Amino acid sequence: MQSTTVRRTALAAAVAAALSGVAACGAQDDGKGGKAAQEVVPVSPIAALRSADRSTEQAESVKVRSTMSLGKLVETSADGAFAWNGGGLRGEMTITYTGGDMAELMRKAGSASSQARYLPDAFYAKMGGAFVKQYGGRHWLRYGYADIARLGGRGATAYLQDQVRRSSPNQSVKLLLASGDVKKVGEETVDGVATTHYSGAVDIAALAGKNSGLTAAQLSDLKSELTQAGITTETVDIWMNDKNLLVKKVEKAKSANGEMLSTTHFSDYGVKVTTEAPPASDTKDFKDLVKSLQSGSGLPS
Repeated sequence: MQSTTVRRTALAAAVAAALSGVAACGAQDDGKGGKAAQEVVPVSPIAALRSADRSTEQAESVKVRSTMSLGKLVETSADGAFAWNGGGLRGEMTITYTGGDMAELMRKAGSASSQARYLPDAFYAKMGGAFVKQYGGRHWLRYGYADIARLGGRGATAYLQDQVRRSSPNQSVKLLLASGDVKKVGEETVDGVATTHYSGAVDIAALAGKNSGLTAAQLSDLKSELTQAGITTETVDIWMNDKNLLVKKVEKAKSANGEMLSTTHFSDYGVKVTTEAPPASDTKDFKDLVKSLQSGSGLPS
């Protein structure tokens, strides 16, 4: 396989895995939406979302299944489980590339479906086909979070770097709190569970601390992340059960790479999650891969 193809495949795996992680822990509706008109309620939705923020942090882990699309770049479906206790995101997902330019690239590389492991300092994408053959039988590619920004330099890649590292289901709750004008849509049944649907449009230019309960530093970070990704507005919808835990989340935004749409379903809060890094002998580090390709060798090391 040509070294440029190897690099493009590695980049595709990184971005798709990162996007799937963001979609899971960060609109298409399921056809069961209520018909109640949206009504701005200045206090009650904010109080509910603050309860959801606390409840989610305390739950510490969850099973997820999601779909995600980003313009013509990529479409994926994924399922797995995440934990966010102990100072960082941990989890594992099986990702299927269902459409877009990256899906075609991954299919050609023999990796139409793959696994991704998320740890506090890095995530790992399981490769296949010619990649394994070229790199001494190694199956995993490690992307350190400190290195991910170098994949694209700026923009969405920088956003993905931070969001994958810090994501949990209540990231979307924090976005709604930051919007300051949360709407209660109505009572709806999702996945057989009675839920309350809340919605908000986050205007990044006007993002402020009003009613959010977020610190100035948190709001600044949030605005910077989304602005770097070319996202000026984002619509966030969440469905919460009677325990103030998310059952479903939908995020829609226009970004530098086209329209982003993610839909995630949550279940089994508190599930045991044990994710470990693959053996070093079966792993290639992306930063080393880049160095070898830049030197013209492209050879295993």
